[in-house]
Amino acid sequence: MTAYTPAELGRRLGSGLLSFPVTHFRGAEHGHSFDEDAYREHVARLGAHEVAGLFAAGGTGEFFSLTVPEVERVVTVAAAAAPEGTPVLAPVGYGTATAVEMARAAERAGADGILLFPPYLTEAPQDGLAAHVEAVCAATNLGVIVYSRANAVYRADTMARLAESCPNLIAFKDGVGDIDAMTRLYTKLGDRLTYIGGLPTAETFALPYLELGVTTYSSAIFNFVPEFALSFYADVRARRHDEVLRKLDEFVLPYTEIRNRKSGYAVSIVKAGLAATGYHAGPVRPPLTDLEPDELDALTVLIKGIGH
Repeated sequence: MTAYTPAELGRRLGSGLLSFPVTHFRGAEHGHSFDEDAYREHVARLGAHEVAGLFAAGGTGEFFSLTVPEVERVVTVAAAAAPEGTPVLAPVGYGTATAVEMARAAERAGADGILLFPPYLTEAPQDGLAAHVEAVCAATNLGVIVYSRANAVYRADTMARLAESCPNLIAFKDGVGDIDAMTRLYTKLGDRLTYIGGLPTAETFALPYLELGVTTYSSAIFNFVPEFALSFYADVRARRHDEVLRKLDEFVLPYTEIRNRKSGYAVSIVKAGLAATGYHAGPVRPPLTDLEPDELDALTVLIKGIGH
């Protein structure tokens, strides 16, 4: 049973840095099976830092490559491995019926909250998206975060309707980067929701988004350079512009140049970062591909440049 009410979870998530642990897999010769022991150690290591929440089996955790039973298993392991008091959130997605089943499974697994991914494949109107969210919120007592991206971009008026009809809707995660839309949303709903930055390598948007009420973001680089990620976040929250710009120039922007070389590298580069720092998470699952050797070498040099 979660230690957090939905409202408490929303406040906790907005108070510090968030991260999505990668999911550890064995090699292709072992069918890319889940490496439970290595994953358990990784979650415990991340949870030892000052982190406001860990999203198990999320986007960086290759949710899209996991079976529904695997998602429940990964979340179960994460909930058991995370230090007491560190919130663990579970992914929910696909069609509405499957999403409802996954929300119930998240409770069984010991999750503290839910991140609702876009429905699978199809586009939908705002009324349909609202019905999708309402069905998931009604199926669980856990706090629910909607992830606005791809084929599920929620308008401010839709979020206002959902905030009224779903008491356990606690947060909005932005994966679009539309400043106008975020301004409208924050103006309409204010502190009713926690706002989370969810763009790839969210550090690049962290400072301007802070002015729109986005007090936190999900840091993928926290997986392999947690001290740097936490330092960067502290600089953002303190509005130390010169330090933020220095760290963007020193590491974050060169990192994104490697990330942008191939589709899917936003996940692959995180696993490569773990390999570069001596914490191997195994390969990514198809349809993703791992970094090329020269790209891994470039990333390793970049990480060493910031003292890791």
